[in-house]
Amino acid sequence: MLTENEIDEIKNLSLENRKNVISMVYNAKSGHIGGSLSACDVLTVLFHKYMRHSKKCDKDYSIRDRFVLSKGHISPLYYSLLFQIGFIPKEELMTFRQLGSRLQGHPSLMCPGVEVATGSLGQGLSVASGIALSLKLDNNPAHVFVILGDGEMQEGNVWEALMGIPHKGLNNLIAIIDRNRLQIDGCTENIKPLDNLSKKLEAFNWNVIEIDGHDIKQICSAIEQAKNSNIPSAIIANTIKGKGVSFMENNAGWHGKAPSDDDYKNAMAELK
Repeated sequence: MLTENEIDEIKNLSLENRKNVISMVYNAKSGHIGGSLSACDVLTVLFHKYMRHSKKCDKDYSIRDRFVLSKGHISPLYYSLLFQIGFIPKEELMTFRQLGSRLQGHPSLMCPGVEVATGSLGQGLSVASGIALSLKLDNNPAHVFVILGDGEMQEGNVWEALMGIPHKGLNNLIAIIDRNRLQIDGCTENIKPLDNLSKKLEAFNWNVIEIDGHDIKQICSAIEQAKNSNIPSAIIANTIKGKGVSFMENNAGWHGKAPSDDDYKNAMAELK
């Protein structure tokens, strides 16, 4: 568990990520803010405190933990995190979505630190399961982390993976579900309900941990429990889409919209 000083550090890093996300999308005039802000706290904790990325594996690159961004459209957050942990320079963030940039709208393998190119929703968990299985066969101690959107979970491919992963005993895989209850067309529960999600996953033999996805201590506790589980773990992170900017919060309209000049100024003023 983190100390109070470490929690303050995480909050500051998360705030920086929120600012970077809004600046990148504003500069590109294109991108996805809402889901980036909702997943910001949980991924900041994961990348800075728990994930053993290759920058921490000086002697054996193969034992690095793997990360799969199944909801690939929140790439602005991913790139900001890759900057923070040393894979790309900060000035490169402003090349987001520009022609020839390594920072494409969805993650590409041309970007340092990216393990899997993602974009088409519903596929990331299956890809992660294949990676986790290969690590098991090699007796590799690495973990595989994958983050999914809750709207994405309406796709059948996800449920095939949810059945297969416990069957293969892949307790080295940890799935994080960004449960912000909004998708591009509106509320998830109005489009294709995901009610009783914890019970559904438990019925598929997952270790389910449900948390407030903006509470640093709860995030830490969930990841620690998941890493010590003898069955695959699913962390349901209840979040707020657009978290941190009042006029973006719980607003499906900010799923994939770039801010205007006034929106940008007001958002950045709030994030001070």
